[in-house]
Amino acid sequence: MRTSRLLQLRGVLHTRSSCRGNSVLSQEPSGPKMQTQIPGPKSKQFMHDLEKTQNALSTIFVLDVEKSIGNYAVDIDGNIMLDVYEQIASLALGYNHPAIQKVFQNPANLSQLVNRPALGVHPTPQFIKQINETLLPIAPKGLEHVQPMMCGSCSNENAFKAMCIWHANKHRDGKAFSEEELKSSMHNKSPGCPTVSIMSFEGGFHGRTFGALACTHSKPIHKLDIPSFDWPAAPFPRYKYPLEENQRENAKEDERCLARVEELFHAYKSKNNPVVGVVVEPIQSEGGDFHGSPAFFQRLQKITKQNDAALLIDEVQTGLGATGKFWAHEHFNLPESPDIVTFSKKFQTGGYFAKAEYQPKQPYRIFNTWMGEPAKMLVLDAVLKTVKQENLIESTRKTGDVLLAGLKDLSKRYPQLILNTRGRGTFCAFDMTNASVRDKYLVQMRNAGIQMGACGDIAVRFRPALVFTEKHANIVLDKMNEVAKSF
Repeated sequence: MRTSRLLQLRGVLHTRSSCRGNSVLSQEPSGPKMQTQIPGPKSKQFMHDLEKTQNALSTIFVLDVEKSIGNYAVDIDGNIMLDVYEQIASLALGYNHPAIQKVFQNPANLSQLVNRPALGVHPTPQFIKQINETLLPIAPKGLEHVQPMMCGSCSNENAFKAMCIWHANKHRDGKAFSEEELKSSMHNKSPGCPTVSIMSFEGGFHGRTFGALACTHSKPIHKLDIPSFDWPAAPFPRYKYPLEENQRENAKEDERCLARVEELFHAYKSKNNPVVGVVVEPIQSEGGDFHGSPAFFQRLQKITKQNDAALLIDEVQTGLGATGKFWAHEHFNLPESPDIVTFSKKFQTGGYFAKAEYQPKQPYRIFNTWMGEPAKMLVLDAVLKTVKQENLIESTRKTGDVLLAGLKDLSKRYPQLILNTRGRGTFCAFDMTNASVRDKYLVQMRNAGIQMGACGDIAVRFRPALVFTEKHANIVLDKMNEVAKSF
């Protein structure tokens, strides 16, 4: 569909903005415009219909995805909201970006859009080319292998398996599987199914599937009623802000957490449940946007290596530029690359990058029907080219400086309301006094035309698209100030 036709369809929504540098920004409305409270009457009716067939209790409003554009989400009641949550951090270029639309308009892509091969057994030449030309060029330094997957949870699930297989291969010392291993695995027994563990962190989130859930510790509602493994969870730093005024206390916090990591390694080894891998987010996201210092991550890598375990960095939410670097762990200046890095969300597909030794030597060990999706790889290719052409990661870093400075200023104006401002790039957050105040504030911000997201117990998180500019940041900050006054 041509751009002129899109503008005609969206009509009044596309009041031209003053920003001309980006093709999607020139189509945006000039700012938020609210017609109803959220959710509006049409959203409520759709939500009622949805409840007839599924649990719709998490629904906030019903999106009109055709009319949404760039940084602006439009609901079916016609409310135009500046969206700094972007479908839970998953839209790199915002809504309806022309570069992505062209993917679906190009007849040469038709076969990849309508067919979905079982790539593990029947890869296509196009998909092999996508691996080499789209995925491998963005691999974290030192990780030369990639395993495509479908989503963040299954990426972590299979990365966990890769770490366990790596550990078992080392201890098997290259020998073939024994008859006892083969038979016992069919009964979920050792030695075929050994007793080993994955260490994670309190407050971490790695998905809602069975294995990933064992490493998720953000909210009880995610885990209630689900059996789990005896796997250790270490404390993740909880810093005092502003950082520059609390360096001594925060260094002690790093030491406290790392000491516990070492204790857990020894404790689980002593009870014959050794830790074979550690999974950690560069910034704990769903759990409350908690940060760890470069020193913390450097020491964590060293301790993990000393204990003969693998280090998996979960970049499902932090990857692809939101922190001002392509991969968030690049901020930490690690002495060597992590062993595995998982990705999804803004990448539109999932998977993990890994060192060569984490590739199983037998077929079907890391496997499912689809093993990725060529159609979404076409979208990712368009995203990556646009990010490079428009220098969006550098733009995100600069916009993040404006956003974080504005949040710190609001914290000074409203010190009893906006607390602990923090962030890298536009991956920013702040705390509020309690969950009730936080939730009320988010409702009022939404009704003022700003779609924001919560995380953890009391935090508000920013997850804008990479096309989010200083202009958008200033609109958000102005609206935050207006709503804060009413508190």
